[in-house]
Amino acid sequence: MPAVTSLVETKGLTKRFGSFTALDNCSFSVPRGEICGLLGPNGSGKTTLLRTLLGFMQPSVGWAKIDGHDCYHQSVAAHRQVAYLPGEARLFRRMRGRDVLKFFSQLRPDGNYPRSIEIADRLGLDLSRQVARCSTGMRQMIALSFTMAVESPLVILDEPTANLDPSVRSEVLRLVAEAGRRGRTVIFSSHVLSEVERVCDRVIMLRRGRLVHSQRMDALLRQHRIKAQLTGPLPEAPEELADQLQVRRVGRDGLEIDTPGELTALLGWLATLPLAEVSVSPIGLQTVYDRFHHDEHHHDEQQREAPIVEPLDDELTIASAARE
Repeated sequence: MPAVTSLVETKGLTKRFGSFTALDNCSFSVPRGEICGLLGPNGSGKTTLLRTLLGFMQPSVGWAKIDGHDCYHQSVAAHRQVAYLPGEARLFRRMRGRDVLKFFSQLRPDGNYPRSIEIADRLGLDLSRQVARCSTGMRQMIALSFTMAVESPLVILDEPTANLDPSVRSEVLRLVAEAGRRGRTVIFSSHVLSEVERVCDRVIMLRRGRLVHSQRMDALLRQHRIKAQLTGPLPEAPEELADQLQVRRVGRDGLEIDTPGELTALLGWLATLPLAEVSVSPIGLQTVYDRFHHDEHHHDEQQREAPIVEPLDDELTIASAARE
């Protein structure tokens, strides 16, 4: 049987709650070893997508697979491939941090207690404290320490840096990058675009339950935006450049030019233009995100919130794959 080249794959994935469609015909794949960012505003379907991948929900239409295993109908086999950090991990409040790590490490066969202790040390975590006496950020670090220590092919992280201070956030991003270099596949859901831009190989964007864009980060980093003030008439772009550029007038004398690739071919034409106060900067992920979500409003998203059915006891959610 040939090896599955994409570790994660969905086809026509749709999830409805009554008349509400939380996911709509969502098809994508994540190759082995890729760090894939999952972006979208609140209510866009990210949580529903992750819970469907984890087999907590049965798709209304379509399917999702992890390493060739159907996420719902073959959930036991699919769970063995995954380490999952939920957005709000619930831990045993009466246990101390070190005991929580030991419990979850012993619960699943690919748990790694020494590695989880090592990660906790890197995060500066005091494991002698009882969970009930830990801050929200400290509980997040406990959950991260176990999740990142599991030797699974796939890691799913839902808002992993929420409630963490900047220095700890940077260490978490280093852990994610290290996982990618070791060949692990990571799905990284976050609202912090700078973190996604820093660590991910590719991003996919959801909007109102539909997958609206997929973007390679290396290609994005080659794109630039040129801003300038016009001091004279603007001539037409040369024919060989016209199809590659997006040229916009901003206000009375402002000019913006977006280029999809290398600047070399553009520099000669720019030198002939009547420009002042020229600046060149990478387009960045924020610009691409705004292109698809600029008309989303908080009130609209609140109206679209779907009812969520909790699949597991909260305290055991982080170990969902471990019980098989």
